[in-house]
Amino acid sequence: MNLKLGLLLLVATTIASTGLLNGQTYFEKREDIPERYKWNFSDIFKNWDEWAKAFKELEVKMDEIVKLKGTLNKDADSFLKVFELQDELGIIAGKVYRYASMHYDVNTRDQEVAAKIQQIQALFSKFGTSTAWINPEMLLIPYEKIEKWISQKNELEKYRFGIEDLFRQQKHVLSEDKEKLLTYFSRFGSTAQATYTALSTSDINYPTIQLSDGVDIKATSGNYSKILRTNWNQEDRKKIFEAHYNTYKQNENTYASIYNAICQRNWAYAQARDYKSCLEANLDNNNIPVAVYENLINAAKENVTPLHKYYKLRAKVLGLKEYHSYDGSLPLVKFSKTYPYEEAKKLVLASVEPLGKDYQARVEKALKSGWIDVFENAGKRPGAYSGSTYSVHPFMLLNYNETMDYVFTLAHEIGHTIHTMLAEETQPYATSGYTLFVAEVASTFNERLLLDYMLKNTTDPKERAALIMQAIANISGTFYFQSQLADFELQVHKLVETGQPITASVLNKLMEDLYKVYNGPAVTEDELFNSVWARISHFYSVPFYVYQYATCFASSAQIYDNIMKLQGKEKESAIQKYFDLLKSGGNDYPMEQLKKAGVDLTTKAPYIAVTKQFDQLVDLLEVEVNKISDSEKK
Repeated sequence: MNLKLGLLLLVATTIASTGLLNGQTYFEKREDIPERYKWNFSDIFKNWDEWAKAFKELEVKMDEIVKLKGTLNKDADSFLKVFELQDELGIIAGKVYRYASMHYDVNTRDQEVAAKIQQIQALFSKFGTSTAWINPEMLLIPYEKIEKWISQKNELEKYRFGIEDLFRQQKHVLSEDKEKLLTYFSRFGSTAQATYTALSTSDINYPTIQLSDGVDIKATSGNYSKILRTNWNQEDRKKIFEAHYNTYKQNENTYASIYNAICQRNWAYAQARDYKSCLEANLDNNNIPVAVYENLINAAKENVTPLHKYYKLRAKVLGLKEYHSYDGSLPLVKFSKTYPYEEAKKLVLASVEPLGKDYQARVEKALKSGWIDVFENAGKRPGAYSGSTYSVHPFMLLNYNETMDYVFTLAHEIGHTIHTMLAEETQPYATSGYTLFVAEVASTFNERLLLDYMLKNTTDPKERAALIMQAIANISGTFYFQSQLADFELQVHKLVETGQPITASVLNKLMEDLYKVYNGPAVTEDELFNSVWARISHFYSVPFYVYQYATCFASSAQIYDNIMKLQGKEKESAIQKYFDLLKSGGNDYPMEQLKKAGVDLTTKAPYIAVTKQFDQLVDLLEVEVNKISDSEKK
């Protein structure tokens, strides 16, 4: 029964960008961004003084819970008191952390805020040490006795699942003195991640390059992403690719050292709790069979032929003598349409109409000002996420750039946000937080709805082709690439578990071998791309996270098919099952939640279905591209 700290679910994408608001979407000065496109921090606290008051309240309540040691076995009321106090602490802690972390995310150069986050981490570490007694003390109580208390006191029912789960993992819970000892190292557990963040955001120095048209541009994550998607000069793409990746390459030994520290930490904690591997330790927390992870990476590698076919088609259509990975984001037709943010909001809102008026109303509410930080500014962290703040509302971070890709990113993050809204409205705090294993289902489902809507409402053949490419990119990036990264992460941890060295050259070689499998003969190898592991923030922040993008994508695809192939009351029933999944929060194991929604990930079937869908889309894209080509010849 660990304190749920309410830490944000950083469902970050690998997309970061720069774009336009009347000709501008990148701002050197944050104060130049209109208020309606920025977070309303006052939804959490009015000011830092109010934040400090809540921080002090946390300290007081922590002292209160320490005094409860030895009372768990007294009676049902004493047992309940510990749980309720932990809930109070969790809700306050989530707000305290969110307020500070959001300020830091929009200005990673603000050292005062960085110091406040360190204060929070220190406080959480102290709390962990002070409450290390709770789980061991609870496990000394016969479960039959606890079950009797739950039946006698309705207020305890909402904690049943967490209690049952603790007893399930009983063999991995240590004695009180050992649990306390582990908490002393918890603060150091996040040090490597903090070092990575500082090196990759506040201390990173991207070079400025000159493109073929004479324009100077800084090789930031946003500019790199946009040039690869919009610049038709291969030499320009190569130039910004080399400038961007060399920024990481020049520090690759430092990145390797940081990643080694993280993997060693994972292995140390796994061994301390008597797990056979880091993967088992990570998956067991949510009762996920190791076979699910292994099925995914094996199914992906065994079905890469459609991916190879896609790369071959791209090379042919683009007319490139050599096709490189930095050519992979360029559309196969020249489609330069931009989507102003206000238009993107309308598209996303209209696209969710199949899920009903109530869902659509929630989307409209989430799109209102104050919930989303829209545009990129100097010092703002890259990417996008939706983060929970229990008792307030979710907050979304974007770096919107008016591309089609970022319209889909908006739909993606809105999916997370509505998932969070439904879970927190339906579930008590104790079971409101859904697991990472189901986190990407709603987001990718929304992307599919947006694809359907835009395909249905366009008369532009080039936009249609661009949308098909968007769908293909979703599968290649969310299923294939994340499976590749999951394979890499597993291999690195296996090296650590067997005492093998982890150096930059070792990591580069592992990634090189995987690229050969996934890219096939159509893609010319680029040595710099083997250093991609240095810029995948999830490796450093949430170990064994990326595989869940792929499993969630397969799950949402199957749920989508289950809904769309039905009519009438059967369709309504399928939609309700999907809503039940979103509303269930964390009240059951994620594998069971997905089974109730119609998905079984213990088999390879959902993954193979995705690869078949990808193959069909590639064939469809070839038809559409040929139509455009024939039309232009006439």
